[in-house]
Amino acid sequence: MIPMLQKKLALSRQGAVNLVKSCLACALQNLALMLPVGLLYLLVSDLLDGGIVGKCPFYAMGCVLCLVLIGAATYIQYTATYFATYIESGVQRITLAETLRKLPLSFFGKKDLSDLTGTLMADCTYMETAFSHFIPELVGSFLSTGLVAIGLFFWDWRMALAALWVLPVSLAVVLLSAGVQDRLYAKSSESKRTLADGIQEFLECIRDLKSNNAEDAYLDGLDREIDDVEQHSIFTELGTGVFLLSAGMILKLGIATVVLTGSLLLADGSLDLLTFFAFLLLASRLYDPLQGALQNLTAVISCRTQIGRMNEILEHPVQAGTDSLTNHGYDIVFHRVFFSYEDSETVLRDVSFTAKQGEVTALVGPSGGGKTTVSRLAARFWDADSGRITVGGMDIATVDPETLLSLYSIVFQDVTLFNGSILENIRIGRKDATDEEVLEAARLAECTEFAEKLPDKWNTDIGENGCALSGGERQRISIARAFLKDAPIILLDEATASLDVENESRIQVALSRLIQDKTVLVIAHRMRTVAGADKIVVLSGGTVAEQGAPDALLQRNGLYARMVSLQTESGRWAIGQALEQ
Repeated sequence: MIPMLQKKLALSRQGAVNLVKSCLACALQNLALMLPVGLLYLLVSDLLDGGIVGKCPFYAMGCVLCLVLIGAATYIQYTATYFATYIESGVQRITLAETLRKLPLSFFGKKDLSDLTGTLMADCTYMETAFSHFIPELVGSFLSTGLVAIGLFFWDWRMALAALWVLPVSLAVVLLSAGVQDRLYAKSSESKRTLADGIQEFLECIRDLKSNNAEDAYLDGLDREIDDVEQHSIFTELGTGVFLLSAGMILKLGIATVVLTGSLLLADGSLDLLTFFAFLLLASRLYDPLQGALQNLTAVISCRTQIGRMNEILEHPVQAGTDSLTNHGYDIVFHRVFFSYEDSETVLRDVSFTAKQGEVTALVGPSGGGKTTVSRLAARFWDADSGRITVGGMDIATVDPETLLSLYSIVFQDVTLFNGSILENIRIGRKDATDEEVLEAARLAECTEFAEKLPDKWNTDIGENGCALSGGERQRISIARAFLKDAPIILLDEATASLDVENESRIQVALSRLIQDKTVLVIAHRMRTVAGADKIVVLSGGTVAEQGAPDALLQRNGLYARMVSLQTESGRWAIGQALEQ
């Protein structure tokens, strides 16, 4: 049962065990709340038999005992339910985050940031409420009601039927609505995610919207999305309420049938007054937890949407491998590699080349040719569909991605910085680096010039994603990270794209010192950036169109030579000339 609960409810093993305990604790509390009914039954019985003279101490002690037992049961229920749930909520979030850390980047390409954030935060919060309120109380109510129902049938099966027939009918009404509720909750959740995406996109693109006078039009779209969320929320609440109120009304009929059946049996002489009174007390007490249970059942049904989103992450295949490195050297070899983001879209076809240690291998070619994909595959951000990629003879598909990345220093085209100081942003490259080592890496990356001009120099807070810096300054901090990590393999994805000519030249001089005896894989669109590379690999349409030394490719007069020629011509282009034409 525990493994089934883990899978069905996206729980850890301890969380599933604690959920079972909390359900039993809720059942125990419900049974404890029935004790005053039993005590009242005994009191009425004694009154009908001639009074309670001499039994007052017994009933006084009974009241005290009921309070103690109810208090103890409530304490057990609270501890088993709420405390355990809060712990499990933390475990769920950590488990989701750890799983996300091990997933290939292809997974994130199919997901919006707001969608994943919603799963980690909103879905986990909702499930926290479900595990602390909905599920334990629901299961506890069914367990306690089942035990009481068995006792009632042994006592008087006729009155038991009169009291309990409403339970399966009410339950059936709610269960039959599950499909409708699933669709309502799914549409409501989708509309909320769409709105969250729109708000996030607006905040990220507000500069472009303002510059194109498109702000009002975009906000009109957001207004429609807000209206859509409101409409779906109303339909969801209405749909749930209709079934829930119907089930509740049926449940209340149980008291009426108990009264009617008991009156007939009492008039017939086949039922005594005390038993009739007892069933009236039990019916009034029995339906209270069940009324809440039906509400909890609708809430549990709605949980399936959240659980499905969480399991989509937890059950996705992770990238795994050995923690030990067996490479001999750092040559990167692609052998007949095929790759596709989707089954119908093949991005790389039969790609084979070698990036040798101590050399600079440049990946060039038209946009969409597969250059960035090759670099991501080399670092095992994704796994190839077929073929083999090795580093020093070691198949990277057999190595844990985090262990493999200890061999790489990577400078991305899109720089990501954190809200902190310049020093701490560079120290991401090696967390145990001293300030002196960080400053040396910053000097090599030409960061000193702009950092010394800032108010707090190296300790200046650069804002979210480095918003206080220019594009070139952000790029240099990213390059400084690579200097600091000093890994044997360097991947540069348009590393100097945001630099001016002077700084680009200075960075290239610094890079030339860094890359000695290392494997360097460079992605570039500007041909002059890779003119000094040892080897050029030209990618076009997902295949290797040609490869070799720059001079040899120029003499071949193929795609590389044509790209160089086009960029040489575009370098002579000027706005004034275009206007004259």
